[in-house]
Amino acid sequence: MRYITFALAKGRLAKKTLSLLEQIGITCEEMKDEKTRKLIFVNEELKLKFFLSKASDVPTYVEYGAADIGVVGKDTILEEGRNLYEVLDLGFGKCKMCVCGPKDAKKYLNGSQLIRVASKYPNIAKEYFYNKKLQTVEIVKLNGSVELAPIVGLSEVIVDIVETGSTLRENGLEVLEEICPLSARMVVNQVSQRMEQERISKIVIELKKLLDEKKQR
Repeated sequence: MRYITFALAKGRLAKKTLSLLEQIGITCEEMKDEKTRKLIFVNEELKLKFFLSKASDVPTYVEYGAADIGVVGKDTILEEGRNLYEVLDLGFGKCKMCVCGPKDAKKYLNGSQLIRVASKYPNIAKEYFYNKKLQTVEIVKLNGSVELAPIVGLSEVIVDIVETGSTLRENGLEVLEEICPLSARMVVNQVSQRMEQERISKIVIELKKLLDEKKQR
């Protein structure tokens, strides 16, 4: 029997995923050692492997078959646009992708003029403005604090993840439009889904049952 490999986004998502997996009997004790320098963790008994990666790389590992299963935020899935199956909403890491800016920037969103949109998520921004709003915009990719862009005049609005909105309010910005809800999702390699359907489906079904039970409590 071959190993099934999980790629998990480093940080909170990985910790919460491992906690869920433990509840359906999938454990990996090696991963609990925070001082370890190991890159790949193995559960020999269940023939499973795990590794942690930067969130934006998880869909790449899964698409190319280096991992059979991945857990990553919906924002990363949308931005990366990889060919994979999204099989389960894990229900944690909930937030929203939004268009934000100063209150008076709402007038720029009617599609009548060319504006600049700053974002860490240029593909999501482009898809939303070009294909959903049918508005031509100039998209500026930033890697740091995008909230700064409208304040210093780099852009009229931004596209970013909003959890509580406190950072926006502190900087005189607000949500102008909601693009989509986000949360942690489980994704599967397309070939693995066929070749290891029984084993992968068992994991997905057990997780779904667990999540449904939690909702009913």
